[in-house]
Amino acid sequence: MALVLPFPVIDPVAVSIGPIAIRWYALAYIAGILLGWLYARRLIMNDALWPARPASAADTEDNLPRSGISREDLDDFIVWATLAVVLGGRLGFVLFYNLDYYLQHPLEALMIWRGGMSFHGGMIGVIVTVIVFSHLKGLPPFRFGDAVVAVVPIGIFFGRVANFINAELWGRVTDVPWAMVFPGAGPEPRHPSQLYEAFLEGILLFIILRIATHRFHAFHTPGLVFGLFLVGYGAGRTLAEFFRQYDPQIGLFFGWMTMGMALSIPMIIAGIAVIAMALRRARAGKSPEASAVKE
Repeated sequence: MALVLPFPVIDPVAVSIGPIAIRWYALAYIAGILLGWLYARRLIMNDALWPARPASAADTEDNLPRSGISREDLDDFIVWATLAVVLGGRLGFVLFYNLDYYLQHPLEALMIWRGGMSFHGGMIGVIVTVIVFSHLKGLPPFRFGDAVVAVVPIGIFFGRVANFINAELWGRVTDVPWAMVFPGAGPEPRHPSQLYEAFLEGILLFIILRIATHRFHAFHTPGLVFGLFLVGYGAGRTLAEFFRQYDPQIGLFFGWMTMGMALSIPMIIAGIAVIAMALRRARAGKSPEASAVKE
């Protein structure tokens, strides 16, 4: 019989005070948002990471860092981003993964506390929010978007760890030495795919974006970090999907493609296009935000 690691059963409820229960999943969201906010503040205030603004901008906006983004604007955005993640994530889950069910039970689509979130839906929600927020605040949208996506892997990491603690989104049946038997997943040992995703979409992607911004000055090319994020997440998620159990209500497309792959492959294509556009504009000296400043 193949070696099977025991699943480290952890109570999904981290703290319980009377009828009030605080779950690890909620704490993961809080940790991801809090640490992401703190890291984003460091990024936007680090002038060494950003290109110098035009002299006219420096004369009129000398209170702003080179990023063109103030701490106050970033602080305001946190509330927007939180709502975008929750509402977009829930809407994405309803539309991408269980539309037929929720068409028959529409009120249950509002019951977020029962679980069911989609990263791709949350991502779309955040992208739309970045565009709207940047327009309302007069911020450089590409730079602001780059700063936002640079911190997203932090939240992804904590979210995937919470998936593991909750024994959900487990992997496919396997005989690898580190296979685990997950509660509710039957007696077969499975890949701990949540941890694979925590590494690929969280740790590894964070390192890639960190190197790009701190060693290769990616913030100097508006849109480049966003494109790298799309390619990095899309590739990591697609790879992880080969080990993650596909959704039974959807099955496989073409006998091999999961819904996660179907949503991630377009991210890779879009990311490559964004990177090419950003580099082409940089070479031509036509950055869309070469002279953009906060009004």
